[in-house]
Amino acid sequence: MDNPNHIDPWLSDVFREFELPLMGYATQLLGNPDRASDVVQDTFVRLCRQERSDVQHCVRPWLYRVCRNRALDVLKKEKRMKTLDEQTAATEVSREVDPQQAAQSRDSSAKAKGLIEQLPARQQEIIRLKIQGGLSYREISDLTGLSVSNVGYLLSTALASVRTRLAATN
Repeated sequence: MDNPNHIDPWLSDVFREFELPLMGYATQLLGNPDRASDVVQDTFVRLCRQERSDVQHCVRPWLYRVCRNRALDVLKKEKRMKTLDEQTAATEVSREVDPQQAAQSRDSSAKAKGLIEQLPARQQEIIRLKIQGGLSYREISDLTGLSVSNVGYLLSTALASVRTRLAATN
């Protein structure tokens, strides 16, 4: 019999790798870090209940799918959807060393985030899943129910729109 206090090293690695990205994704979907934390915790609880062999080969899309579904359940329950607010965006820590470069990077990032927030919700989600989640078009397709070509089109359209608007502000 397994020791109930023993944590599977694979689960520990998965938790370490995906906790922060899932928190970011869930926070952006829900607009609230506390609710996002609950959703991510529930996601990992559900992972612990799965047979490792069933999810090991597709753990990233599985986690994002469960996290997304749980977040959507919360949103349905509350009948509202929030996006990343400016205060949260302003607290993002820069990894730049040069203060001037860091300030410019923060400004560009804040502008881009603001422009992304102006996109339709579906395009915002596709961008989050691709850029922040690192999911492939196929994984995003499976997660959202859109075709792979539609995912590509939405991502391309969204990024082109952000680039155009960003260039217009500079």
